[in-house]
Amino acid sequence: MTNSDLITPQHLLRKAIIYVRQSTPHQVLSNQESLRLQYALQQRALDLGWHPEQIEINDTDLGMTAATAEHRAGFKDLIARVTLGEVGLILSYEVTRLSRNCSDWYPLLDLCGYKHCLIADRDGIYDPASPNGRLLLGLKGQLSEMELYTIRARMTAGLLNKAERGQLALQLPVGLRRDGSGVVVKDPDREVQARIELVFSTFLRLRAATKVLRTFSDEQLELPRRDRFGDVVWKRPKIAMILAVLKNPAYAGAFVYGRSRALPKATNPAQLTQKRLPLAQWRIRVNDVYPAYISWETFEQIQAMLQENYAEYDRNKSRGIPRPGKALLHGLVSCGECGHKLLVQYKGGTRYLCNFLRQQYRVPVCQSLPADPIDAWVVAAFFEAISPVELDVYAQAVAGQQQIHAQLDQAHRQHLERLRYKTSLAERQFNRVDPDNRLVAAELEKRWEAALVEVTQAEADYSRQLEQPVPFPALSAELQAAFTNIGQKLPQLWEQDILTQAQKKALLRCLIDKVVLQKEGRDRVRVRIVWKGGETTTREVPIAVGALADLAGGEEMERLIVELSATGGADEMIAEQLTALGYRSPMRPTVLASTVKTIRLRHRIFQKRSQSHPQRVRGLLSVSRIAEAVGVTPHWIYDRIYNGTIQVSKDPQRKVFLFPDAPATLEQFQALKTGVRRTITFDVPPSRLD
Repeated sequence: MTNSDLITPQHLLRKAIIYVRQSTPHQVLSNQESLRLQYALQQRALDLGWHPEQIEINDTDLGMTAATAEHRAGFKDLIARVTLGEVGLILSYEVTRLSRNCSDWYPLLDLCGYKHCLIADRDGIYDPASPNGRLLLGLKGQLSEMELYTIRARMTAGLLNKAERGQLALQLPVGLRRDGSGVVVKDPDREVQARIELVFSTFLRLRAATKVLRTFSDEQLELPRRDRFGDVVWKRPKIAMILAVLKNPAYAGAFVYGRSRALPKATNPAQLTQKRLPLAQWRIRVNDVYPAYISWETFEQIQAMLQENYAEYDRNKSRGIPRPGKALLHGLVSCGECGHKLLVQYKGGTRYLCNFLRQQYRVPVCQSLPADPIDAWVVAAFFEAISPVELDVYAQAVAGQQQIHAQLDQAHRQHLERLRYKTSLAERQFNRVDPDNRLVAAELEKRWEAALVEVTQAEADYSRQLEQPVPFPALSAELQAAFTNIGQKLPQLWEQDILTQAQKKALLRCLIDKVVLQKEGRDRVRVRIVWKGGETTTREVPIAVGALADLAGGEEMERLIVELSATGGADEMIAEQLTALGYRSPMRPTVLASTVKTIRLRHRIFQKRSQSHPQRVRGLLSVSRIAEAVGVTPHWIYDRIYNGTIQVSKDPQRKVFLFPDAPATLEQFQALKTGVRRTITFDVPPSRLD
């Protein structure tokens, strides 16, 4: 029999759904009494008048939070059955089991009120269609949501308070572990420690994570990782594994909390995605909490190097790692007009290109500058800055190479030691097994054989490496002296094949922070070098142009050439005088004699009488005389001779093209000029000069 006036026969004809939920999988295992109380609601449904076959238990959402209905299949099924009018009563131990989010709670109340479905908990029965029931359920829903917020805020405050002291027990990376008293110590396995240290030392030497991976792959070295049970396993290295070691602040002894932030996805705002924050925005950092593999200053240096290695010139303004391209300043050059990074373009010669505004707004390219003259002046300025430096570079390089070889040799020996222990362990396990237990004995024998094969192969590889030791470079006394006086000798080494392009770029980056380029007119670029430390050096560097008119002092240089040529000066002497005055040819940094000659002849200043009088041959016409008579340029005639339109042979004695001095010759040229004829042919007999 029912004990409430709200329950009607129409309600009893429909189902009574008991909704059972625990917030987390841990609560499902530990809070057994709460789970029993929820399943015991079946007896209350019987007391309210429902038959046993009409009572159903919905426990699909065990271990699911009620903060949202997105992942709760049981709650969605409950909504669907209420919508179909199959449910007369929803019974839960308390309404917080149904929802802790008002955006999900109130639609459920509206639906239950419309379908005349009752809601009950341990305190009573409520009709969502009545004002009193709606009020009480609404208050319970708001209190439930507020309670969830309060619980979460209280737990978060306790967590942050513990994190600010560096005592929050976060998951530790491989190489660190907690002892029985909870104190963090280094992994007692010395191979694990040495391999982690080798990752950091190799990166600081090579300055790129991909090069670290290549070194480990070439040496066939593995990296320690944790499996899902927390045990250390050795795996073939990947770039993600290398970066995980380099980017983890725990190796620098720092406790860090809040390195990422949960943000809604653009495609689905209901789902969250983790965004990595830059180091300056980490929420909590406590140094010197863990035993360190590297110092915090070294960790910050590594992060800066990793950030700079991303060649994202337009978006992140990073420089990228030195590459083998011809442009020596790639990643260092910035536009003096708009401030954006310049890209490198190798099509049609090496050029620095400011393409950011064109990509964003489809406007013309900001600047396109030739790289060779700019690189040449920057390198000269670099040599001038480094000239006082004297270092024993060769001794340091040999010592560093020996240290690297010793580290790699130690890694191989530790690897062998681990494999030998693994083989010994497999042997002991096989010897201890009962021989009658054939299935287990066969498996242990198989493991022992596999371990023997692995250690034998590793020993053979290591023996081959010992037979072929790494040769250290033996340099001549002259070259060793050059390395000792690196500041003075570097320009000579620069022009030889000793240094690669990537090494040259790395040397420039040791002193240069960035280079700002701004075009001044058509023939000059203002180059400003910003050195490490903030000092600057500025100079206007000349660049090649296509014509004399594009030069800033082109008109003045032409006037001087005319004046000096009129006095009878030689072209070479005039070129030297103008170069000393600071003038240059359009395509060269100095004035060429050919430039002087071209301008002199343009003004019809001839050094020989024959230059002012065209060659005359009795009975024949030269190209220049034909061009003057027909009204075309000599180039027009030469172009058609070479493409076969005008068919004529050179005079064998004079090595020039000659044509019959007859009216028919000029008529044929006029017909060719007007298009009446497509080709003309001449057979010229030899004649003597006038």
